[in-house]
Amino acid sequence: MSRLVVAAGAVLVVAAASVGAATAQGTVQYDWGGDKEWGGKRQLVSISPQFKPGHLVVSFGDRRLYHVVSAGKAMSYPIAIPREQSRWQGATTVSQKRENPSWTPTGEMLRENPRLPLWVPGGHPMNPLGVRALYLGSSTYRIHGTDAPWTIGQAVSKGCIRMFNEDVIELYPKIPVGTAVTVTWQRFTTQAAADEMAAAPAAADEPSASRATAGDRKSQSRRYTRSTAVSDNTRRAAVE
Repeated sequence: MSRLVVAAGAVLVVAAASVGAATAQGTVQYDWGGDKEWGGKRQLVSISPQFKPGHLVVSFGDRRLYHVVSAGKAMSYPIAIPREQSRWQGATTVSQKRENPSWTPTGEMLRENPRLPLWVPGGHPMNPLGVRALYLGSSTYRIHGTDAPWTIGQAVSKGCIRMFNEDVIELYPKIPVGTAVTVTWQRFTTQAAADEMAAAPAAADEPSASRATAGDRKSQSRRYTRSTAVSDNTRRAAVE
């Protein structure tokens, strides 16, 4: 009889654990998985014809990356963007490209999460940079893949721009070193916003940045160069 009671108790524990896991999974999907506005799939869209073919435009407001493929047309990709305190804006260029890049956390990341590995080899399934990386200027910011696809569409990184691995693989061969990149707060909801973006300064070696405030999202007048550039956050740091 006692064995039956123990067995029944074990079943209840397993069932409760399964419910808890399902609930946690649902919470993660809700918090990090995007919705009809954020996330989604890559698609061909219209864009201001003032952007030249080949230009990369990153909109933190849209949480999309636009690769201009022809006059007035761009391929739009869903991205994960920096956290509130880590966002920046400006003009830069692609300075390097790496397939299956290795990853080393910064000192700031390790202080924030001491359990992070000190190094992750390229090609590892838990490499936070995913399978491809485009380096921006002389900064440590990158456009790269991810080991945490559920974060696409969310604000989770420490400065980098994350893409689905399948999207960054599709984009990577089309982007030569030297490609102009514009990063902005502006959303592509009006022609005026697109025209303002097109009037951004020529690509510089180092991106400029501005802190995230309600006023700054409507104006690009306050700019400064970040004194310390940090690379992307990891799945563990983002979730924990």
